[in-house]
Amino acid sequence: MDEIATAIADPVRRRILAMLRDEPLAAGDIAQRFAISRPAVSRHLRVLRESGLVRDELVGRSRIYRLDPGPLVELVEWLTALVTADQWERHLDALETEVHRTRRERRSRGPAEHRREHTA
Repeated sequence: MDEIATAIADPVRRRILAMLRDEPLAAGDIAQRFAISRPAVSRHLRVLRESGLVRDELVGRSRIYRLDPGPLVELVEWLTALVTADQWERHLDALETEVHRTRRERRSRGPAEHRREHTA
């Protein structure tokens, strides 16, 4: 998972992944979309390939890159667990606040009024 997180940490690599989400592209086509040098784009593609996020295939004289989202599954599951845990924590905090508020209200009304609520 660390290798995947490192690979997607760079904004250029994230842009490449977004491009490949839409369609497979030749390395030259990817490089043309950036203001950085072709060797720099090649290094980014190598990082993505080594992390397993892209696959490449030699077609004639062109190297075609395709997105492989499979390695992202573990990272997505980990992030989802964080978000889900946070949501539950917020719900439980809200419940605890409501319980404390209700108890305060009951104490401030006094025991006689509380008994009338339950007998009515």
